Amino acid sequence: MVRNLFFTRNNFVLVLFSMFFLSCGVKQQQSIVGDNPWKTMQHIIDGVKEPSFRNKAYVITDFGAQAGGVFDNTQAFKKAIQICTENGGGKVLVPSGKYLTGPIHLENNVNLHLEEGAEILFSTNTADYPIVHTSWEGTELMNYSPLIYAYKKNNVAVTGKGILNGQANNEKWLWWCGSKRYGWKEGMPSQGDPANRVRLVAMAEEGVPVSERVFGEGHYLRPNFIEFFECTNMLLKDVKIINAPFWVIHPMKSTNVTVDGVTVQSHGPNNDGCDPEYSKNVIIKNCTFNTGDDCIAIKSGRDADGRRVAIPSENIIVQNCKMIDGHGGVVMGSEISAGVKNVFVENCVMDSPNLDRAIRLKSNSKRGGLIENVYVRNLDIGQVKESVLIIDMFYNVYGSQSGNFIPRVQNVFLENIKVKDGGKYGILAKGFKEAPIKNVVFKNVKIEKVGKAYSIENVEGLQLIDTYVNGTLVESPK
Repeated sequence: MVRNLFFTRNNFVLVLFSMFFLSCGVKQQQSIVGDNPWKTMQHIIDGVKEPSFRNKAYVITDFGAQAGGVFDNTQAFKKAIQICTENGGGKVLVPSGKYLTGPIHLENNVNLHLEEGAEILFSTNTADYPIVHTSWEGTELMNYSPLIYAYKKNNVAVTGKGILNGQANNEKWLWWCGSKRYGWKEGMPSQGDPANRVRLVAMAEEGVPVSERVFGEGHYLRPNFIEFFECTNMLLKDVKIINAPFWVIHPMKSTNVTVDGVTVQSHGPNNDGCDPEYSKNVIIKNCTFNTGDDCIAIKSGRDADGRRVAIPSENIIVQNCKMIDGHGGVVMGSEISAGVKNVFVENCVMDSPNLDRAIRLKSNSKRGGLIENVYVRNLDIGQVKESVLIIDMFYNVYGSQSGNFIPRVQNVFLENIKVKDGGKYGILAKGFKEAPIKNVVFKNVKIEKVGKAYSIENVEGLQLIDTYVNGTLVESPK
C-alpha cells in the first residue's frame, strides 16, 4: 500500500513507498517495492504479455460468409470461430468487404482479424441478440449480448485495419436513452422507465442474484459493443470502431488486457471509449478517442453491486493516446464502489472545444470507493471546457447522491503538463469534511489561459510546484 506520499519544492520525495501486488500473466503474484512509481509502471507493462496464436487462418467466406452488407453472416462467423478453437486456435480472417452479422462470441485462442477494407456491420434487430451474463452501468444482469463478447475466455484478440460498425443511430438503439437529442419523443419508452434502469439498481440493492436480474426485450438497456468478461490475455489492436449503441470497449473482471492503436469514433449517448471495470493490468496505448461520453473511464461497480463484487480496478496504464471530444480524457468513476488504484497516464494529447475535462475523478456517498495512486505526466492539452483536473465527490448521478458510503481520494500527481486553454479551473476539487481529499500535486504545470488556478474544498496537502497559471507562478495554498 502506498502511504503518505508528498513532494518537496524541487523533486518528489517518498516517505514510505511499498507498492502493490500485481499479477504478471499467470505467474505468481509478487510484491514490487521501489522509490519510483514510473518504474513500477514498467514492471506492470513487462508482466502483460499479448496473446499469441497458431499460424493458421480460417477465412469466413470459406464458411459461407457473403460480402455486400445484406446477407446474414452470423452462422458463418460462428462456424469459423468454433472450428478455429477446436483445432487449437489461429486467425479467423475477415476479408475486404462489408459483412452483416448478429453478435460475435469469441472462443479461446481465436484472433478475429479484419483485413484492411473489411467492415463488420452489426445487426440492429434486438431478436438477434441472446440474453447473456453482462453488465450495465456498473450493475451485473442478464441482458442483450454485447456485439462482440468473450465470456471466461483466454488468449483472445480482435485485430486488423478494418472497421467495426455498430450501426447505432437515432432510429436504432440510441433513442432508448430517453433524450430528444437522440430521437426519443414524448410517450416513447426508455431506459429510464421505472421497470428498467431503476429496477435494475433496486434489484442489486436488494441482493437479488444476477441470474434473476433478467432484462432484454422491453427494457431498453442498450448492449455494450465489445466486452471481455472474466477473461485473461486479451488484445484489441488497430481496428476502428464506430456507431456504438452504448459503452464501446468494456474489459469486465479481466486481467492482462491490451488495447493498442484502436480508433473509437462514436458520439452516441453513454459512448465511453474504454471502460476497464473490476479489471487488472490493463494497457491502453496509441489510441484515438472521439466520443459522446468519457474517452477512458475506469470503473469498479455501482453502489451495492460494486461492494458485492469488491474487486478494485488496478494497474491501469494509458500511454500515447489522443483524446478529442468527450466528457473527460481519463476518468475514474462514477461507478467506482470497489475502488480504483494505481493508474498511470503519460504522453497523451487532449484537445477539443468539446472535451470537458482532462483528468476527472468522480463519486458520491452512494458510490463510495477509494481512488488512490494516480500518476499523470507529459500531457499536451490544447483546450478543455471546464478544468484540467476535477475531483468531485458529490457527483450527482440521476439526482441521487445521498448515502452512507463516503468516497475517498488520495495521492494524485500531475507532472510536466502543458495547457493552452484550461477552461474555468486548473484544479476543481471538492471532498467531504469527514474524508478530505489528500495529497494532490501539480509539478511543472503550465496553463497559459484559465479562469482560476484552483477552487478547492476539504482538500489536504495540495502542492503546487513550479506551476504557472496565466503567466504567473502560483504558490501552494496555506
